[in-house]
Amino acid sequence: MYLWGSHLEGLEEFTHEFNKSIDFDKILFEEDIIGSLAHVEMLSKKGIITQEDFEIISSELKNILEEIKSKKLEIDLKEEDIHSFVENELTKRVGSVGKKLHTARSRNDQCALDLRLYSKKVLAEINKDLKNLIKEIISLAEENKNTIMPGFTHMQHAQVTSFAHYILAYGQMFKRDIERLNNSLLRIDENPLGSCALATTSFDIDRFMTSEILGFKKPTENSMDSVSDRDYVLEILFNNSLIMTHLSRLCEELIYFSSSEYDYIKFSDKFSTGSSIMPQKKNPDMAELIRGKSGRTFGDLITVFTILKGTPLAYNKDFQEDKEALFDSVKTTSSSLKIMKGIIESLELNKDKMRDSAEKGFLNATDLADYLVLKGLAFREAYDLVGKIVNYAIEENLKLEEISLDVYKGFNKIFKEDLYNFIEIENSLKNRKVYGGPAEEAVTIQIENLKKSLNI
Repeated sequence: MYLWGSHLEGLEEFTHEFNKSIDFDKILFEEDIIGSLAHVEMLSKKGIITQEDFEIISSELKNILEEIKSKKLEIDLKEEDIHSFVENELTKRVGSVGKKLHTARSRNDQCALDLRLYSKKVLAEINKDLKNLIKEIISLAEENKNTIMPGFTHMQHAQVTSFAHYILAYGQMFKRDIERLNNSLLRIDENPLGSCALATTSFDIDRFMTSEILGFKKPTENSMDSVSDRDYVLEILFNNSLIMTHLSRLCEELIYFSSSEYDYIKFSDKFSTGSSIMPQKKNPDMAELIRGKSGRTFGDLITVFTILKGTPLAYNKDFQEDKEALFDSVKTTSSSLKIMKGIIESLELNKDKMRDSAEKGFLNATDLADYLVLKGLAFREAYDLVGKIVNYAIEENLKLEEISLDVYKGFNKIFKEDLYNFIEIENSLKNRKVYGGPAEEAVTIQIENLKKSLNI
């Protein structure tokens, strides 16, 4: 039975299927019932319904909630939406008393409330997923403070770093993601209930009371905005898209680090698949799926941007289309974070291969220039001189540390025997003690600060 249909003829079956949303908004059953419980409690305390009616309604709403959770009660997918199902089920059980539930309320503020309650819940879940992933990143970093590897710019060998320094870069990205989630919560944590269709109600309701019951910090300020605001949905979708961007970047690197050309890491069999024709293959499919699924979350974001861009105040049926995008984005992001936690937790490092790779590509060239600066040359002069030395090393197929001191002195008499110690790979890492850098003591500070900022 429609909640709106007594004066209309009703919809044809095909139109009803097109119009209904219960197939996807059924997941809001708990939020819908929790919101109704708060609403009916407020109606009772304000004397709008009797205490007896309140007890009947609230008791049966709680029964309905528990029966849905225990799967004793199946949601009827023939209903228009979850709001209709809950109210019709209530009325079926308690009779005309159930029809008092919707006093001083519209589906417009009911939808907005359900979605905000859901949004608060999933923000907490994704926040937890991010923290769990960061914990694994920290654990991996603590084990690899002195695991030398090449750092890259433009996909070319650039400077010496450690695997701890590398993986902690992603720890910082995910930390910022948590900060954005927390910031979004400040705007989500307002109660739209009581806004009704768009202009509140003539009943003497108390929106501050329902806000307190439901755990919101305050009621929303403008009832027209309250029922049409979906900014917070966009914020969640953007936050999720950025989380997935960070995950996708990490997956991209882990995928090529696992290739035979790099061989820096190995994925656990738990997060790999094989080939149906090539028996030797071990494919990083979970990482590839995360990378691919990032596109879904971007699409979800653009979907809701497009829905909202032409909607006038206040509520419009267009807003029904925000939910599938939100639900999909949340599910995709949360599952991807859980999978990535498992990938990081089970990752196997080939430390020798990373160390060997760090000796290629003249990663200590900048160190050689720094050495010359310490000896008195201006940096730009040192830079030009080292460039010439690197060209010589390439021609002679030598590493910088393999060039003889006599050859170095042929470039400039300033070179001394101590240059070899200065450009040695391990010392290149140790000397980068600057705050935020890759040396062990700098990485240790990064780890401690990350733990402290997230109360880990």
